[in-house]
Amino acid sequence: MIIWINGAFGAGKTQTAYELHRRLPDSFVYDPENAGYFIRKNVPKRIALGDFQDYPMWRDTNYAMLKHLDSEYDGVVIAPMTLVHPGYFDEIVGRLREDGVSVRHFALCAGKETLLKRLRGRGEGSESWAAAQIDRCVAALSDEKFAYHLDTEGHSVADNAERIAELAGLALQPDERSRMRKAYDRIRTQIRHIRF
Repeated sequence: MIIWINGAFGAGKTQTAYELHRRLPDSFVYDPENAGYFIRKNVPKRIALGDFQDYPMWRDTNYAMLKHLDSEYDGVVIAPMTLVHPGYFDEIVGRLREDGVSVRHFALCAGKETLLKRLRGRGEGSESWAAAQIDRCVAALSDEKFAYHLDTEGHSVADNAERIAELAGLALQPDERSRMRKAYDRIRTQIRHIRF
């Protein structure tokens, strides 16, 4: 099974993915962005596109990797990634489903003010690139193509992970970490995913 966690920037995709991973034995977090960073680093600036999702090879690479992981790995694969272009969604998620891969898709939803607050919490202001994408992402993700829509307003990362697991029919291990350890794990996840 593949769990694709979608959402606008600041929705909590990465934190939720790693919360699931910590509590779901034999799970694996696959980051589709890594293919984009590889492409960006290896394409001359003169011919580079502004958004690596616009490269057909980015979509092909992620489809192929997820297909491979699904066929070779017996654990749950968790993919946190904002993907709001309907055609691109079909090229990856739709194609995997057509091939018989069980892909459970969850769009983490929150209001603009909540998303901006979360972005500020990770050091990105209201003028950041991520903040500028909020309206576009929220509008696109409201389409039924991107169901299941999971309202994250007033819910913790742990709540969201537990709701995803329940909806996907997965049993999470109990979370026996202390409050301090939970905070440490979230800060560590945040720091590990800072992009330069």
